[in-house]
Amino acid sequence: MFAILSVTPSLLPRPTILQAVLAAVAFGIGYLLGATIWAIIRTVAGRRGTFPRLGPTSRAARTWWLVYAGAWLVAVGALSALSVVWQNEVRRLVSMPPLDGANVVGFAIAFVPVAALVLLCGKAVRGVHSRLRRRMSAALATVLSAVVVAGVAAGLVFAALAVVDRVYFDRNRLPDAGVHQPSSSFRSAGPGSAISWESLGRHGAAFVGGGPTAAEITELTGREATEPIRVYAGLESAPTLAERTRLVVDELERTGAFDRSVLVVATTTGSGWLEPQTMDAIEYLHGGDTAIAAMQYAYTPSWVSFVFDPDAPVEAARALFSAVEAKVDSLPADKRPILLSYGLSLGAHGSQAVFTDLSDLRARTDGALFVGSPNGSPLWRSLQAARDEGSPAWQPVLDAGREVRWMSRADDESLLAGPWEKPRALYLQHATDPVTWLSPELLWRSPDWLADDQRSPDISPSMRWIPIVTALQVTVDMLVGEAVPASYGHNYGDVVLTAWQQVAPTDGIDDAALQRIQATLESYSEIPRHEQ
Repeated sequence: MFAILSVTPSLLPRPTILQAVLAAVAFGIGYLLGATIWAIIRTVAGRRGTFPRLGPTSRAARTWWLVYAGAWLVAVGALSALSVVWQNEVRRLVSMPPLDGANVVGFAIAFVPVAALVLLCGKAVRGVHSRLRRRMSAALATVLSAVVVAGVAAGLVFAALAVVDRVYFDRNRLPDAGVHQPSSSFRSAGPGSAISWESLGRHGAAFVGGGPTAAEITELTGREATEPIRVYAGLESAPTLAERTRLVVDELERTGAFDRSVLVVATTTGSGWLEPQTMDAIEYLHGGDTAIAAMQYAYTPSWVSFVFDPDAPVEAARALFSAVEAKVDSLPADKRPILLSYGLSLGAHGSQAVFTDLSDLRARTDGALFVGSPNGSPLWRSLQAARDEGSPAWQPVLDAGREVRWMSRADDESLLAGPWEKPRALYLQHATDPVTWLSPELLWRSPDWLADDQRSPDISPSMRWIPIVTALQVTVDMLVGEAVPASYGHNYGDVVLTAWQQVAPTDGIDDAALQRIQATLESYSEIPRHEQ
């Protein structure tokens, strides 16, 4: 039963091997629960002298084991086929090709050994418990067995996390192949910069060493462009958050960022990454008359950063935005750049935390773009809860879209005909993004986004809320959130140009140029995405 529940449809499709391993683990959990219940029944029935026992060599026992083995062959085959059927249903909804019959065999081949390994682990624990019972009371043996198991499990978890930390620490020190130190004085680590190239970290180096030049923007848009400004401080650029913040503001002053038309304060993902399509889009749209400021607060993927230091993105976002805001406010009103707030994923969580509510956001910025917001972000949750009656959770409407709106795909901007007052706040949000929908409440309560009258057409009609199970499924979906085409999961690159047009519109760029920019941005999807 547990194995079957683990293969039921979720938000996103999973690779066959991953699904098989998850099913095997689920089987092990179910087996543990069943064995525990069975042991209690046998103990109670045995004490009453009413429970029949079959000898291991009796004919009835041999017959039973043959039937049991046959049932297992049928069950594994049926489970494998059922998994592929349900996965194909989800794959169709996210525009992915179906799995073929070979995946049925692949599921079985992966499921059986992992399930056997889980069983062997269980038998080993049972053996430890039996040995301890010969030397002490049953209660004490049970406690000690539990302590041993918990200790081993904790050791494995900490060892795995230590490996993850070491891997990403090492990767953070080296830039990606093909990334070179900038020669432009408008970039951190370029000529005249107080920030060294070596201190930027892997993703910081990619940010300041990448992006379009003025010449490339001119060629693509047909308009004379300015060299874009990109400022970034890595974890090693300065020892404290306050010093890194000061470095970024000094860099903005050095590069003339406060004289640009648009200034974006961006909060990175957990690893320090900034999504190239979104960064490039605002520069193309405004002809390079832009400045983007960001700094690193961790070097591990977002889920690791959130688990071990959930306050880091919030503190970094507040420090940087407040410092930049103070400098902008000191300028004459007619000399101030358009001040925008941006964040993706854990970065969106940090960026939103800068503001107490929507009114505060609109009072302190000229616009905000939050992409793939985590469910736990207080601002996002408050706006979702206040949405207009009848609007679905996956595409909410608040006050007819007067101050804040949500988009999932291009053309969604035309869904609401009423006025959208400036400053504008915009959320990019997919119905199939597990980052947005994973919440503690999924453990015990069915969410609005799975209600029949609110369900998105992108979500399988076979997906039903199951206590605990759905929360675990959506957790696993986070592992494959970017392994799907654009417009699904945690991929938003195909709609960021339209999003920036809504938040910070510009004049003088024609439709043909916009189409060329969009085509260029969509070509980025062929490049492997980095760990967030």
